[in-house]
Amino acid sequence: MNFINISHPEQKVTFPQAVVTGLGKGQGLFFPERLAPLNNIQALLEMDFVSRSPAILQHLVGEAMEPDVLQACVEKAFNFPLMLEPVSEGVNALELFHGPSLAFKDFGARFMAQCLADFNAGHKTTILTATSGDTGAAVALAFYGQPGIDVVVLYPKGKVTPLQEKLFCTLGGNIRTVAIEDDFDACQKLVKQSFDDHYLVEALGLNSANSINVARLLAQVCYYFEAVAQLPEGTMPVFSVPSGNFGNVTAGLLAHALGLPVKRMIAATNSNDTVPRFFKSGHWDPRPTVTTLTNAMDISLPNNFPRVLEMGQRHGLPLQQLLTSFAIDDEETRDAVRALDAIGYLADPHSALAWRALAGNLEEGETGVFLCTAHPAKFKETIEDTLKRHVVLPVELEQVAQKKVLSTYMPADFAVLRAFLLEA
Repeated sequence: MNFINISHPEQKVTFPQAVVTGLGKGQGLFFPERLAPLNNIQALLEMDFVSRSPAILQHLVGEAMEPDVLQACVEKAFNFPLMLEPVSEGVNALELFHGPSLAFKDFGARFMAQCLADFNAGHKTTILTATSGDTGAAVALAFYGQPGIDVVVLYPKGKVTPLQEKLFCTLGGNIRTVAIEDDFDACQKLVKQSFDDHYLVEALGLNSANSINVARLLAQVCYYFEAVAQLPEGTMPVFSVPSGNFGNVTAGLLAHALGLPVKRMIAATNSNDTVPRFFKSGHWDPRPTVTTLTNAMDISLPNNFPRVLEMGQRHGLPLQQLLTSFAIDDEETRDAVRALDAIGYLADPHSALAWRALAGNLEEGETGVFLCTAHPAKFKETIEDTLKRHVVLPVELEQVAQKKVLSTYMPADFAVLRAFLLEA
């Protein structure tokens, strides 16, 4: 199986090459060249999550990974639970926050870390990644202490929650964190500029663990299969996905392309509504990023959206029928947190936003699944302010709450970042 650079389709690489390279020529994203449906969907759905996932991933990566190596990567990466919880009649929460960083990004980050450990063959690597909140902790914890790998995480200063920051900015060791005095889009731009600097790439062995790295993307396909496996046989669910960089939506579309029974998908955004406006008008018109309660989605230039378009243009997915997108503002998000709490389900703002988009668009007789992407306690301040009651911290957050943040502070200036990277 080849992976092509969707900006420069003449560049074709294997899966290990795509993972190690990160970004292709001209900042292009790697994507499978072909998407053949699986022919044993029901048999796969009858398997458990860790047994099923290597079969799905083997189908996507081809012979580039030996089956026993792939199996070992999955077993080491997916060593925590995920659950489908009924919330109300016909509506379910897919809880993806039971990993070490309490966010869905543990699946992709940990799988990528295992792949790199196998593919790197001892070469020095620097992981440079940007985070709007949850990626930073997932990547930092996945690579912490891993020999031969340094990690540099950029994040927008003051625009992640205090507990999100504590999870990845207190580790030290091979993890360095940089608070950029701008928004997430500026952090993302700095990462892309770094990959365009050939000297920097060669000198540091640069790679990225953002969802631009295809290993992270493919890992996320697996939990869509698990969601359907936990539903009654024959169910074709509607998935509602809190969407920032659109990697999660892309993974759901990939699952559908492989034959997973999905009726349709909802990409729920906050007031950074570039994609909902694009679907309505046909014009790509990013606006300046605004700060919202759902900070992990405060993104106006979603990096993965070219992959969404690729699914329609190259692979023939009927995006107009399959995918819709709605923007939910902060007031609606708070109302959603309250409404879910009233029926006995505590959700973080991102997950509640996805529920609101689902509840407003689910048709009679449909089964809905909204993706719960982070533990509610990571947004303790917002939850307590909204519900007017105390939120108990899980042990993972209690252990870091009083630790000192070790970040470097920096303007959104590539020359300053470049000097920092080379000096370090």
